[in-house]
Amino acid sequence: LIPGHHDQRPGGRRPHRYRGAMGRTRISYGTSHCQVGDLWLPAQTTGDLPLVVLIHGGFWRAPFTKTLMSRLARAVAKRGWAAWNIEYRRVGALGGGGGWPETFQDVADAIDHAASFPEIDLDRVATCGHSAGGALALWAAGRGRLPDGAPGSSVKVSVLGAISLAGVVDLAAAEASGVGGDAVARLLGGGELEVPERMAVASPAALVPLGVPQLLIHGLRDTVVPPSMSERYAERALEAGDDVRYVPLPDAGHRDLIDPRGDAWAETEGQLETLFGRSGTP
Repeated sequence: LIPGHHDQRPGGRRPHRYRGAMGRTRISYGTSHCQVGDLWLPAQTTGDLPLVVLIHGGFWRAPFTKTLMSRLARAVAKRGWAAWNIEYRRVGALGGGGGWPETFQDVADAIDHAASFPEIDLDRVATCGHSAGGALALWAAGRGRLPDGAPGSSVKVSVLGAISLAGVVDLAAAEASGVGGDAVARLLGGGELEVPERMAVASPAALVPLGVPQLLIHGLRDTVVPPSMSERYAERALEAGDDVRYVPLPDAGHRDLIDPRGDAWAETEGQLETLFGRSGTP
């Protein structure tokens, strides 16, 4: 733990407010070592804060962790908002037993856990995910569309809007085209032909219209997740009546979208300002 960085176990101490310096608090939202997140708060605050839930990528595989989103978390807090950078159970050794349905339930539980945070405006919660996390960010925004009994269908904290950065937003298309190799099949325990009922409640593309504003940013130099996936998703969501915008970045690759110095962050920040309805504290 770093100075000013505290660990909170379920039922334990609530995170405190940081004043005078940007702060990060590690909080457990479950009993697994993967069911944790870092709550980042700005140095100075006035009133309850909007919350950005950050969801990392890595094709839902164990080697990739929430540290991928730490720079964006810091940028969110610097902007004057709160950032909840979450970990979740993932597929593979040391992944905590992720896959279906654990990965999805973890994301839902992590978002709902925000209801226990002091001085957070629960009417202004947005999700932002990169790559595989982009799929989870949009899925979380569409939880109200899930049938009863599906993982994440019991919603305590609603999402105001969602941002996908180079997201794997159509799991069926990803599986069919081999995006991420066998990542989708390992996540869901099979492909669309084997587990169509899971695909129907796990893929954002199957849930549209989500009913909330969505921003999909994709670099045209992305060789990991094709930008056409975001473009086609946006077209489909628009046809279904969603408020959605697709922003292609001509000179950006896959990892460029989680660099707060790049164009993707400027677009993300602008969307968050629109969603939250006011500027953050500089």
